[in-house]
Amino acid sequence: MENILTLGIETSCDETAAAVLRGGRELLSNLISTQIPLHRKFGGVVPEIASRNHIVNIMPVIDEALAKANVKLKEINQVAVTFGPGLAGALLVGLSAAKSLAYALNVPLIAVNHLEGHIFANFLSAPDLEPPFLALVVSGGHTALIKMIDYNKFELLGQSRDDAAGEAFDKIARVMDLPYPGGPEIDKLAKSGNPDAVHFPHPKVTGYDFSFSGLKSAVLNYLNSAQMKGETINPADVAASFQKTVVDTLTEKTLNAAEEFKLDKIVLAGGVAANSSLEKSLREACENRGFGFYYPSKILCTDNAAMIACRGYYQSLENNFADSTLNAVPNLGL
Repeated sequence: MENILTLGIETSCDETAAAVLRGGRELLSNLISTQIPLHRKFGGVVPEIASRNHIVNIMPVIDEALAKANVKLKEINQVAVTFGPGLAGALLVGLSAAKSLAYALNVPLIAVNHLEGHIFANFLSAPDLEPPFLALVVSGGHTALIKMIDYNKFELLGQSRDDAAGEAFDKIARVMDLPYPGGPEIDKLAKSGNPDAVHFPHPKVTGYDFSFSGLKSAVLNYLNSAQMKGETINPADVAASFQKTVVDTLTEKTLNAAEEFKLDKIVLAGGVAANSSLEKSLREACENRGFGFYYPSKILCTDNAAMIACRGYYQSLENNFADSTLNAVPNLGL
């Protein structure tokens, strides 16, 4: 199985991506065509624009991924593709390409959950990583704590009940007139602010679920109140204080879960894994407790096809394949 070549395809949102993987962890190529400049002027992703651009980009990106990997299309042994969650139209572009290629090559098709893919990005960044471990998945649409028992066995411990952490970052950035995507802009602005300048309430949710809608409302109320009173605010202090509240909440719940379930390895995954404050907080907390800490390289934090190929490979070890009836599932859960 170590010589199996997997073609990964990812089009769940606004990144058109393809990758070629040999075995489970040898990444031969990882191509990403981003649409950020197209959507920035709208302040967020416009689904119709995303879908149309995926149609234009999908085959050139796949061709370039094969060329960079120095692999011919006929040498591909299986095709892994994201089928959810994501934007329906965007997902369908990747699915159509993957199903067509799998049929033409007469090779297996593998349906990959995008959120599971984010966890598997860590196997590409850390060749020594093995289950079991605790994974914190933090992205634009999801925040979840997952006990990974084995490569194909998971237990969902908790997830976001309303706004995910990444969604809260983007919404606060938008009201502060920061460019899209907002998460990295908040992180950048927060570096020059005082994280203790403004006290925002920590979300109070029992167990290992998350809720950030109340925090988002508290920040909006603070900004609106200051505007109505004609008070001057320090945007960097607001960004730093908001970010600290989110990071503290994520870190506390993650460490509590690791201790309760006796897991000494913590894995960070998803787009918000690129947040420097979150990475630093978890790293220091793990070092203090003697836990192993893993997180992907920056390019593997974003939506990419390498993680989809990796997840697909481990699914293939259990003959977990899809057929030609595979369809997009925009609201697919963990």
